Amino acid sequence: MSEVRVRAALEESEVAGALAVVREATAADGAGPLSEHAVLALRAGRAGLTIVDGDPQGSGGGVVAYAHLDPARDGEPATGELVVHPAFRKRGHGRALLRALLAEAGGPLRVWAHGDLPAAAALAEAEGLARARALFQLRRPAAGPLPEVELADGVRLRTFEPGGDERAWLRLNGRAFADHPEQGAWTLDDLRDREAEDWFDPAGFFLAERAGVPAGFHWTKAHPGGIGEVYVVGVDPDAQGLGLGRALTLAGLHHLRDRGLDEFMLYVDESNTAAVRLYESLGFTRYAVDVMYGTGE
Repeated sequence: MSEVRVRAALEESEVAGALAVVREATAADGAGPLSEHAVLALRAGRAGLTIVDGDPQGSGGGVVAYAHLDPARDGEPATGELVVHPAFRKRGHGRALLRALLAEAGGPLRVWAHGDLPAAAALAEAEGLARARALFQLRRPAAGPLPEVELADGVRLRTFEPGGDERAWLRLNGRAFADHPEQGAWTLDDLRDREAEDWFDPAGFFLAERAGVPAGFHWTKAHPGGIGEVYVVGVDPDAQGLGLGRALTLAGLHHLRDRGLDEFMLYVDESNTAAVRLYESLGFTRYAVDVMYGTGE
């Protein structure tokens, strides 16, 4: 029987062990098992659920499975993610973690399955969870046609200034993603966590302004291996119809190509048909899918 340990704060050995499990699972599955948000929380030692095996050999210091839970807030259900070390699968660890997440959530729960792997789909079905949402990963080569940036009258493009733009950007992000709480509910700590990451580069963080007020943004990210990401693009609802989404996307793509990156990637919700059409018009095609499963609500 798998024993799940629920931690308000993780010990250093647990953090190291869980990160080792993440690395091994990524190598085995070809997809990262946790979102960036969950990995940042893990590195900081924030709350988590672990399973420790009696034989820690090859399991990263004893931890063989790990789960992250974001409690329900603002009317949105709790959200979880979990991962099991490849050498310790088919022992009931995944099922134990999922049931522990359900118990900790105390109500409706949604769980991400990154990469939409068959084992994750089978576990979700066996535990009564149904597909609730999908997130597409799209990619395209950096080489090839890339239209020039065209800005509407009265719009100025500049880059983000650390130490000065944080609060204005958070207001804009909250307005742009009011219907997507995972992104729109970011706090100053969430933003500063990412500013502290090695990959953060304000030269690749673009703001579109009207009358000196940010109306849209495109934050890019460079990954190892020559991959540049359209990390997040957002437009204020009052600035819709000005073509800012397309202009900002192109500004970021030109920046990433000028840095010498070979390939572009991005994530987009399957329900955001306008964004999917935009990215497909720029040469992006589907590469992978992340699926969210949910309990009845």
